[in-house]
Amino acid sequence: MSFTKLDYCQYLLSSPINYTVTNLADHLEGISHDRINRYLRGEKLTPRLVWDNV
Repeated sequence: MSFTKLDYCQYLLSSPINYTVTNLADHLEGISHDRINRYLRGEKLTPRLVWDNV
């Protein structure tokens, strides 16, 4: 299973309080928090880019 920008944006929309990578990984089967962390470090997700996807 892959992790995408859309997955991250949907998580931000649905989580009004807890925005941690660990919390996100707890809700995704087959994806570890390390994998999400590597994805976020490698992507250039500016606030504008996230907002456009939301």
